[in-house]
Amino acid sequence: MGIKVFKPRSPGRRKMSGFDFKEITKTKPERSLLEPLKKRAARGNHGQITIRHHGGGHKRRYRVIDFKRYKTDVPATVAAIEYDPNRSCRIALLFYKDGAKAYIVAPVGLNVGDPVISGDTADIKPGNNLPLNKMPVGTIIHNVELRPGKGGQIARGAGASATLVAKLGQYCQVKLPSGEVRKIMGVCRATVGQVGNTDHENIRIGKAGKTRWKGRRPTVRGMVMNPIDHPLGGGEGVGKGHHPVTPWGKPCKGHKTRNNKRTDGMIVKRRPKRKKRK
Repeated sequence: MGIKVFKPRSPGRRKMSGFDFKEITKTKPERSLLEPLKKRAARGNHGQITIRHHGGGHKRRYRVIDFKRYKTDVPATVAAIEYDPNRSCRIALLFYKDGAKAYIVAPVGLNVGDPVISGDTADIKPGNNLPLNKMPVGTIIHNVELRPGKGGQIARGAGASATLVAKLGQYCQVKLPSGEVRKIMGVCRATVGQVGNTDHENIRIGKAGKTRWKGRRPTVRGMVMNPIDHPLGGGEGVGKGHHPVTPWGKPCKGHKTRNNKRTDGMIVKRRPKRKKRK
């Protein structure tokens, strides 16, 4: 995979870069693994907007991803590497020996024709899935479970990875992409390797229209609004000196909102604080 820079034939193309898609081996998705994806414009069951700045965008169909890797000890072969419009990484189509088909998140180094298996005795190779307590310390992993049998929830985006740093009794310590070190039960499963498409963060969108294709609507700063519309609005000239809050007065931009005492004891080391911009 690589990045291509477009020739400046128009103002929108002048600063734009994109993928060359050389790793893609199949353009049409597997029909049996598709589901409809209805647009709701980030509205809840009451019809009210629950997430701002969402709406529009190109039509998509959902690719059913096997985050649980439920077929244990059944060998599979990578049939294709495909593009998925619903996520930043690529997906791999697996053909199992018993005839089943499934999509998984494609890690770095996984190619068409490679064997893949999920089981307690699987080798430490990209794409193989096994419990944390069966892996050696220092293994790079992704698609990590937090609860046994729930399916992978951690490190699923492009270029993401976690590291198994210790094994203590029935728990394993995993360093997450944020830098946080967390205790996870050893029977929870994870996939070996780093998620592919590592150049995703280096792409330059180039124009506002491309952001709209992705379903993101314009965002207006609170400081430029009127006082009736936002707590930070109003004032003569450039209004400063306010504490960052949401339109509803809740603190934001660095304010800690975590309130889950049940899992506080599972965090061994908090993620590092973000450095302030100068």
